[in-house]
Amino acid sequence: MNTAERVLSRRAATAPASPIRRLKPFADAAKARGVHVHHLNIGQPDLATSSTMREAYRSFDERVVAYSPSQGTSSFRTALAGYYQGLRAERGGPAITEDDVLVTVGGSEALLFTIAAVCDPGDAIIVAEPYYTNYAGFSHLLSVDVVPVTTYASEDFLVDPDRLRAAVTDRTRAFVFPNPGNPTGAVHSRSQLEALAAVCVENDLVMVSDEVYREFVYRDDESMRPATSVLEIPGLLDHVVVIDSVSKRYSACGARVGCLVTRNKPLYAATLKFAQARLSPPTVDQFAAEAAIRTPPAEMSDAIAEYRRRRDVVVQGLNAIDGVSCPNPRGAFYLVADLPVDDANAFCIWLLSDFELDGETVMLAPAEGFYATEGAGRNQVRFAYVLGVDKLQRCLQILEAALQTWASR
Repeated sequence: MNTAERVLSRRAATAPASPIRRLKPFADAAKARGVHVHHLNIGQPDLATSSTMREAYRSFDERVVAYSPSQGTSSFRTALAGYYQGLRAERGGPAITEDDVLVTVGGSEALLFTIAAVCDPGDAIIVAEPYYTNYAGFSHLLSVDVVPVTTYASEDFLVDPDRLRAAVTDRTRAFVFPNPGNPTGAVHSRSQLEALAAVCVENDLVMVSDEVYREFVYRDDESMRPATSVLEIPGLLDHVVVIDSVSKRYSACGARVGCLVTRNKPLYAATLKFAQARLSPPTVDQFAAEAAIRTPPAEMSDAIAEYRRRRDVVVQGLNAIDGVSCPNPRGAFYLVADLPVDDANAFCIWLLSDFELDGETVMLAPAEGFYATEGAGRNQVRFAYVLGVDKLQRCLQILEAALQTWASR
């Protein structure tokens, strides 16, 4: 071990690399060679940021950009509470107020604060794999174990309540899952959420519901109804934390504003202490995020319709490629596809380092990094359909040619 390695903590030395971003050096090298890289590895929407949000940025005219309160500005939290108040199930019960909302630096910080508030080192959270990779990254940072409950494409990547129940031990403190799902696009119905919630209640677990993609749902009847929120299920208020963000809903990933919502007062108080330690969320971005809540409904419905068009093109195109298969995701803007390769990580690196079609290639996220189970997902990739239809069709052509070349090497 050299001197540079000796200064690292065990936590730093063993931290998992992001499967979404760790191939960036290969993409940078491809671009340096003059190859155009189509980024399908990362959930960076290309749709315009909310018009009301952009206008708010232009109109901000405070003489001093000061600290905001650690829990976020009162006006923004009040606006968020109004949004979530429309979701609450217990209409006769106490209202969701600004004191139930804590503004964070992106949804990622909300996840970090929540896991830290409910878990001690050596405790465990249950995640549905394949899972959003930051669930594991933040758990590692906090010395918390990740226990997977595997979901399967043949079951539309839905969580089985019996498998969830079987995974609970005396070290389990929370069940963390997204609805709609990243990376699978799975959407759990109200009855399915109720079954999962029942497991959490009977085992006294915190149910951490990542609802960043809640509006992006593609139903057979083409309605624009969003996914069911856990806030709509009665009897859960003390067991639930909702994680949210402006990043995807309003196509504002760089704003870095998120929040957590909980009526569990001790849990909220703990997360507020963490928030005070990091001082405050960004002042200008909160001002703009508050305006984003007033985004015209037509903008939201147009965005949902566009993502549905993209999903249909990608699902049809992938399943038409020999040896490739994927289910039809019901929400978000991701899917997990099986490829006819033994090592998707090696294939994804090769796509960037050794392959191009008329000067173009694609960057995908190897799915193995979205699993905690050893060896799972080795032949899978996450595909983010965040580019326009024409570009996605071109990406499908590139991928098909690449798989043919890979097979004949």
